[in-house]
Amino acid sequence: MLKKITQNLFTGIPIKLLKNGGILIIGFIIYGVVGSYFIMGLNLIDSIYYTIITMATVGFGDIVPTTALQKIFSMTVALSGVGTIAYVFSGVIQNFTEKLTEYSKGAKMYKKIDKMNNYYILCGFGRVGNVVYDELKKRNQNVVIIEKDPQIAESIERDEKTVVVNEDATESETLIELTNEKCSSIIITTTSDVTNLFVVLTVREHNPDTWIVSRCSKTENIPRLYNAGASKVISPETIGGGNIYFEAVKPHILRVTVQHEMEDIKNEMYTIIEHNCIIENIDYHFPGIKSPLTRKIGVISKEEVDSFLEQLEKDPQSKVYLENLYKTVHYIHSHWISGSDAECLNRLLKDIEKESKVLGINLSNEEIAEITKKYVE
Repeated sequence: MLKKITQNLFTGIPIKLLKNGGILIIGFIIYGVVGSYFIMGLNLIDSIYYTIITMATVGFGDIVPTTALQKIFSMTVALSGVGTIAYVFSGVIQNFTEKLTEYSKGAKMYKKIDKMNNYYILCGFGRVGNVVYDELKKRNQNVVIIEKDPQIAESIERDEKTVVVNEDATESETLIELTNEKCSSIIITTTSDVTNLFVVLTVREHNPDTWIVSRCSKTENIPRLYNAGASKVISPETIGGGNIYFEAVKPHILRVTVQHEMEDIKNEMYTIIEHNCIIENIDYHFPGIKSPLTRKIGVISKEEVDSFLEQLEKDPQSKVYLENLYKTVHYIHSHWISGSDAECLNRLLKDIEKESKVLGINLSNEEIAEITKKYVE
């Protein structure tokens, strides 16, 4: 990535500026040579010599204008040379300075990405992309946003876990380079199904294992996106940005089915948070019934856990309701837990197994229903 920026630094010299400047310099040299020949009365070699040293403001003094016309001519040659050379060099220096600034920003950006252990790539920052980004920020995730509109890219709120790349995802070499083992998922949320399809094809061509979640506006394009290699295709008209995020984290999410009492809630949630994981949802499984009761949680901090438990103590009716729910399901429930990578989740699972009775990992509703049948009276 830095190699690409460095190449742009030295290959981005404005050709039009050099071309126009070169034409002006050649034109003034011809003007100087002709004038030196006819006005200064010099031969061809001396005319070329006098023109060059005058335009370069060297002026050795070996040829001196004497008449008023010769002096006026010499001044025009000197001024034209100085002005043209200054115009060309100032343009080149300005362009180089701009490229150097761009290089500096790019170097800092890629250095920041290199320090990230895992990150999500978000392509497109429209209405849906904004919602998904909020969900990622709530969960303290590293995010690399690729947005082609410079005004939108500039307006995105940044923090230490966010990098914004102002490029077109369909033409971005950066996207291809970032699609590596550190990429948790790619979320494509542009408004164009054609653009989304092209990005899916590009990513899948270079990395067959990447988990890709793509937005789709038209129902008839859903099969096309799947055929192109999308892992999951989502219609934002039917589900929200939070659901898109939920699909994006699926490669790094566990459904842990456990059996414990309410007194164990705090320790269990603390353990999950200490491993930098997030409790997304909780499913309560009624004996013999396949479909669970699902509660959206999204707990990301110990403060939220403490606040929830304090609220229960202040509201005895809610506490009784939750206690009755636990008793009804015989304390069997499943946690949907997201993490940054598989290793993180494996470490968490070992600690959960020490504290709670784990009935299974990533069990289906049918499998859990079989487990709970023994509690049916």
